[in-house]
Amino acid sequence: MRVLLKLELDCTADAAWRAIRSPAVLREVVAPWLDLTSLEPGGLPTVWPEGSHRLRALAFRRFPAGDEHVDVSYPGGLPAGVRMLRDSGGATSGPLAMFDRWDHRMAVSPLPDGRTLYRDQLLAHAGALDLVAWYPTWAFWQWRGARLKQLAPGWSFDPPGTADERAAA
Repeated sequence: MRVLLKLELDCTADAAWRAIRSPAVLREVVAPWLDLTSLEPGGLPTVWPEGSHRLRALAFRRFPAGDEHVDVSYPGGLPAGVRMLRDSGGATSGPLAMFDRWDHRMAVSPLPDGRTLYRDQLLAHAGALDLVAWYPTWAFWQWRGARLKQLAPGWSFDPPGTADERAAA
């Protein structure tokens, strides 16, 4: 199964890049249908570091819906200006565990007008259940896309230390 999004976001590519690497933004984008809590001792990081991160999914922010792991990498070798986050994790229990393969890639690149081109591709496999799983997955991805477009104008990018330096001045 393949689900795609291609959006123009009303924010800079730096701001979009910061946002798609943020677990807090992920939680905003999937709300109110899902919420994610960390199963790691330190909780959710501010920015996804490379590697595997164990999570619990909550349907409607309340009901346990299974455990999953986000396996983050940042592929290189991309065209100039393109940055990508790849999640090749997947669910280990609950309804989403029907997918035996999960490859989610989100890429951002600057547009000439200062906005961002956002591309999102999910390749997932649920065997014989692909036909049943495709439409709900596609519909959820459309929700994610609408939430990204809604949230993007509020995203900004402060280079490290800049906000602290301004607050101290």
